[in-house]
Amino acid sequence: MLRSCSQNRLSSFRLVRAGYQAVTHWRQLQTAPAQTTPPWRPASVLDEWVAKEARPISLRQLMVFGRSLTESRLISSANYVRTELPTRLAHRIRDMQTLPYVVVTNPNFSIVYELYYKAFESLRRVPEIKTLDDNDEFCKKISQTLREHLAVIPKLAMGVLECRDLMKPEDMDKFMNTVLRSRISRRTIAEQHLALTETFKSPWHFPDAKPTESEFVGEVFLKCNAKEVVSRCGKQVQALAGAAYGPSTILPEIKLEGHLDATFPYILNHLEYIIGELLRNSIQAIVEKQKQGPSPPSTPPPIEVTVCEAPQHVIIRVSDQGGGIPRDILPYLWSFSKGPRSHQRLENLNQVPKMAATLQEVRVDDIPAESSSPPSSSTHDSSLASLSSRPPNLRLGMGLPLSRVYAEYWAGSLELHSLEGYGVDAFLQISKLGNKNEQLTTRASMDAV
Repeated sequence: MLRSCSQNRLSSFRLVRAGYQAVTHWRQLQTAPAQTTPPWRPASVLDEWVAKEARPISLRQLMVFGRSLTESRLISSANYVRTELPTRLAHRIRDMQTLPYVVVTNPNFSIVYELYYKAFESLRRVPEIKTLDDNDEFCKKISQTLREHLAVIPKLAMGVLECRDLMKPEDMDKFMNTVLRSRISRRTIAEQHLALTETFKSPWHFPDAKPTESEFVGEVFLKCNAKEVVSRCGKQVQALAGAAYGPSTILPEIKLEGHLDATFPYILNHLEYIIGELLRNSIQAIVEKQKQGPSPPSTPPPIEVTVCEAPQHVIIRVSDQGGGIPRDILPYLWSFSKGPRSHQRLENLNQVPKMAATLQEVRVDDIPAESSSPPSSSTHDSSLASLSSRPPNLRLGMGLPLSRVYAEYWAGSLELHSLEGYGVDAFLQISKLGNKNEQLTTRASMDAV
């Protein structure tokens, strides 16, 4: 009995001590300086930037603004980017803060969050740009940020797959679409300003220099031709398939028809990525269907690409006879978080440390680039540069959903129609006039009305 009383007293003492420690800790939190707030919690400075609206732009605005480039216009561009980047980052940081805590603490999501917060803190402190020297320093900062953020897409994709059972798939896909579209927008305005800066410094920019025949205004390719892009991407993807399946594999021919002279303004690497993914999917489907057929394999059916020019749009149809999309994959075609092969996708993503989502990432090193490929106006380290590559047969399962994000960014669309047992028709619609604003979620989700 004495022992029991002693134990009760000890338990009471421990409860009192625990209560005292809890009160003491609470008081310390109340008097602690602001910097002890965990980085995932909203801060007043972030609230100020979240209250600002993003200012969407169109391809036409980029073209018109960059054609008559003066020092004052370049500095005006710099100050637009200086305020837009932290504004757009702030909205995405706030969106991440509203995710379930167990998702935010996922290691891959945490890396992305810290990258975003670091960039936000760095860019929001940049003072008004008044001189060309100020602009040069600013360009160094945004170039460094672009390089650091090359890890964002694979980290986000891995985080989504690891947390796929912690959120509703539709909520996770909405979050991913918003984040990726915002990422494209930030890279677009940052790379456009870097390209304009290089253009301004080039010797042919000044009136007494020889005129140039460049068809670029910054990163905007003024006369993007669907035929040339499909031909160039087709050769790259065929080289990729040859490396993946071996030289003995018979690859399908890519046939082009329709309005092959149609041109339109576009960001070239956006279109290359979409076309590259569509052609790669078609070639893989046809080759794998042939492997399951009789031996020796017959000549595979061609991939037919049709270009249709309308008054306001250009439509590119990619048709194959690869057997259609498997029934178990079809419901998850546009999902980042769900599907029957999530585990394999996660293992493959672990092998891709960086990704800018460009055609260059699937380039085969021993295949020379096409001499007919139009040169970019810039040479800075960006998503147009050749970045870390991945094995040619490494499937990440995000090519189609990411392609749709790219297509919809400039108010276009991407749709697929699968005929089970036969093949797939993909329809890519592009605004021909370049007068559509970038499609953004301009407000953080938690503040949207």
